[in-house]
Amino acid sequence: MCTSISFSRPALYGRNLDLETSFGEQVVITPRRHPFHFHHRAPMEQHFAMIGMATVADGTPLYAEAVNEKGLYMAGLNFPGNACYFPDDTGSADCIAPYELIPMILGGCATLEQARLALERVRLTAIPFSANYPLAPLHWHIADATGSITAEPMADGLHLYQNPAGVLTNNPPFPFQMMQLNLYQGLSPRQPQNTFAPELALHSYGQGMGAVGLPGDASPMSRFVRACFLKEHAVFGKDGAENAAQFFHILDALAMVRGTVITPEGKNDQTIYSCCIDAENRIYYYKTYENSRLCAVRLTEEACRGSALGVFSLNREPDVLFVN
Repeated sequence: MCTSISFSRPALYGRNLDLETSFGEQVVITPRRHPFHFHHRAPMEQHFAMIGMATVADGTPLYAEAVNEKGLYMAGLNFPGNACYFPDDTGSADCIAPYELIPMILGGCATLEQARLALERVRLTAIPFSANYPLAPLHWHIADATGSITAEPMADGLHLYQNPAGVLTNNPPFPFQMMQLNLYQGLSPRQPQNTFAPELALHSYGQGMGAVGLPGDASPMSRFVRACFLKEHAVFGKDGAENAAQFFHILDALAMVRGTVITPEGKNDQTIYSCCIDAENRIYYYKTYENSRLCAVRLTEEACRGSALGVFSLNREPDVLFVN
């Protein structure tokens, strides 16, 4: 389970990745001349550079989320029970394996509109990267400074939705997530007025009562509602690092604490890592479950050149600053 959030101004994108175990993730920079190979189309020998969290397998970055040098963001989130891929039986260049989608879109598209047009032609096919990396049921959040969209592969094809909320979790499908927000129209960061029974002497006995009823559990629908509320009302400053810190405060309110969500297999679901991408300054910030200190990797112009992947292992050990 995961939560992805996008802001247009400031241009900040990121997510919590919630899973029961690490998947060998590292921060990976793919420079412009590192080739991407596809099953049914010519290799992409030159493309936009990108940075994100990925597993590197046989020299291929398998991105969970990334942003390219033009500021286009894309994240894959778990979509169990609904994601549907087609058989690989046509050989068409429009047939794309799920793991190929982020490289294809971020490598070739500079804007959200270009990404939408490219996705309209895509036929997602059931091709795993290898036997060691089976197919994951996914849907995707794509965003830039102009807005965001959601792409959901269903039995009747790939559905593309405008995403005015700039938020995506897991299930149900996106239109139902948006419809659910109608139940929370009365919530506010301000103190409530007594419309329940004006003739009774009712009053607020503490701060924050305007949002009583905001769901606090870890289910996908509840996280979607909570993320939308926090995103709509969070106040940002002018400094990039300050804004990144504010972004992480939002993600913290959506994170899973180890032991509070147990999978059907008896494992602990938890927020493996959280990330915030400052697209304007081309900085990828992250923190892990074990280490709350913000770490950062820059997508420099030098890093964009060349062909060798830039791979940065995560700082997972607790980092405590003693001040005495």
